[in-house]
This record gives sequence, structure tokens and C-alpha cells, in this order.
Amino acid sequence: MQDQAHYPPQDPFRSGLSGHCPRCGEGRLFKGFLATRPACSNCGLSFDFADSGDGPAVFVIMLVGFVIVGLVLWVELAFMPPIWLHLVIWLPLTAILALSVLRPLKGLMIALQYRNRAAEGRLETDD
Repeated sequence: MQDQAHYPPQDPFRSGLSGHCPRCGEGRLFKGFLATRPACSNCGLSFDFADSGDGPAVFVIMLVGFVIVGLVLWVELAFMPPIWLHLVIWLPLTAILALSVLRPLKGLMIALQYRNRAAEGRLETDD
């Protein structure tokens, strides 16, 4: 992940949440919903380093779960609707919210990974 080009530093939140290249801020990061492109079409940065793992899914569970559980408890205590109404309301809302924040969070994780030069752990050896 040696960066030889001279580009001004990009804000990882702006470029990551919008799905743009973390180096130039112009090229697209994704080729599908969650699949990353092989390289930036603008600056040529290889996205081989991009491995967000399960990080975005964990943050989606925490954020969306917090919002949905709070709303479910409030609706249950305030209105006491039947269980079928809870299912009709909360299952689609949970899916919509989770899918809407998953891609921006993955872009953010990749941009932060680039910015901080995060890589796999290596053992140091005395030679």
C-alpha cells in the first residue's frame, strides 16, 4: 500500500460515506452494492488493501438495533399493538435501515483503513 502519488489528504468520512476513492476522492469505490472495484478509475489506487471484514455489519447491528429496539419498546408501552402489527412494522423497517447504512459504513471502514495504513498483523523477528 505504498502511496507514490501526490494527492492532498482526503477526509475519510466524506470520501468513505460517499463511496469514493480514499486517496483522490473522485473515483468510485464500489462496482456493485458491496463489491469493491479492483482499482480507482481516476488515480489508479489498487483496492487490494481493502478488507473491512465484519466491521460494517457489527456497526450496523449496533446502530440499527439500538434505534429499532428503542422504537419497539416505546410503541409497545405507549400503544400495545398486537404482535402481527409489530412484525409488519419492524421487520421491513429493520431491513431497510440495515441495507441503507451498510454500504456507507463499509466505505468509511475502507477509507479509515487507507488513512491509517492498517494492515494484517506481522510478527517481528530478530535477525
